[in-house]
Amino acid sequence: MGYSGRYHAASLAAVFLALAIGILIGVGLGHNVVSNTTKGLEQSLKSDLSAARGRADDLQGQLNRHTDFEQQVYPALAGRVLEGDRIAVVALGSLPDDLKGDVQAVVGPDSPSGAALGEVAVVREPPNLAAIAAASPQGSQGSKAPRDRTALTAVARRLGQSLVVGGSSYKRLRGSMLTQVSGRPGGIDAAIVIRDQPDDLNPHQAAETGALESGLLDGLESNGAIPVVGVERSDADPSQIGFFNSAGVTATVDSIDLISGRVALVYALNGSEGNYGIKPTADRLLPRLPQPSVFTAGGLP
Repeated sequence: MGYSGRYHAASLAAVFLALAIGILIGVGLGHNVVSNTTKGLEQSLKSDLSAARGRADDLQGQLNRHTDFEQQVYPALAGRVLEGDRIAVVALGSLPDDLKGDVQAVVGPDSPSGAALGEVAVVREPPNLAAIAAASPQGSQGSKAPRDRTALTAVARRLGQSLVVGGSSYKRLRGSMLTQVSGRPGGIDAAIVIRDQPDDLNPHQAAETGALESGLLDGLESNGAIPVVGVERSDADPSQIGFFNSAGVTATVDSIDLISGRVALVYALNGSEGNYGIKPTADRLLPRLPQPSVFTAGGLP
């Protein structure tokens, strides 16, 4: 029995010793496997990161060349197309600074288009009905505007007409219907319309503002002789192109922050009709541009 007990004790000791040795060997091998795997993954990630950086640099270089090309070709495409034209800018609600800069790139003093910024008018939204009534003759449609939206639309139409051709209606109504005015009305060859309604209109104010906008745009278009172009930036959210189309404007441009949009605006102000830009609502990127002259091999037409 003593022998058997010692035998079993020795056997158990040997088993535990073997387990301990196995654990130590396993730990060593496992460490090597994990270490090698980690190093391989690290090298792979570094390689992927380096390739991504290289690709980003290539794309940035392409973008820079594309931007440089656009900046150089813009004057050639837009140069003097609107020579001598007086352009009005009508902003419904407000005129954001970014849009103001985009518009000035097309019709401002440094624009190659040759156009002059004849007038800028920012329309008060929602309309101040009491002020409109006070500025209108007794018994006129303007005096009825606080209680009659049809009358409000009619007086807004008169303001739109007077923005284009001038007249006493403009002088009488501008203080009550416009928050900002520069330039002078009359003698306008084309109009740019921007829409930036306040976000906090209640249903009653929204209905009054809709009546105002409808009349004003109808007045701009009623003369029939000038293009009226609704514009927005490529990142506008929500888009106003649907509104402009329903209002019947001559043309729309959905990306005047891009060179392509500015070229489109130049030609839309010159009379091209359609929806231009990069959004699903656009018919095409640009209007049809003038074709260059064709020369013979000898260099003569």
